[in-house]
Amino acid sequence: MSISSQYGATRARRQRGLGLLGLLFVIFIIGAAALLTMRIVPSAIEYQAVLKAVERAKSQPTPATVRSAFDRSAQIDDIASITGKDLEIEPNANNAPGFKVSFAYRKELHLFGPASLVINYTGSAH
Repeated sequence: MSISSQYGATRARRQRGLGLLGLLFVIFIIGAAALLTMRIVPSAIEYQAVLKAVERAKSQPTPATVRSAFDRSAQIDDIASITGKDLEIEPNANNAPGFKVSFAYRKELHLFGPASLVINYTGSAH
């Protein structure tokens, strides 16, 4: 066996597997992704509940009943980020029944230490 082939075989044996620093890095990345997921998913689920509540409330006959219908749905679906007072309600174009209801709100999610994630949610139902 020549010296170059012995060096190559030794080098290949040394490079097998994942080192301790590599393992710690992978664990850090997985942990950071899990933390973000655990913080963002409940907020995204609440946003979907807001969209459904707005969709259900838009067909009410007056803006006041749209707001109260949204507040009832918000109470049932445990929506805390927005209330009926925060909705922007406009009549539909072409004298169509119902209203165009839109909303916008911001959610600040604490991650760790001084770090936070701010998400701006907007949506509407015609």
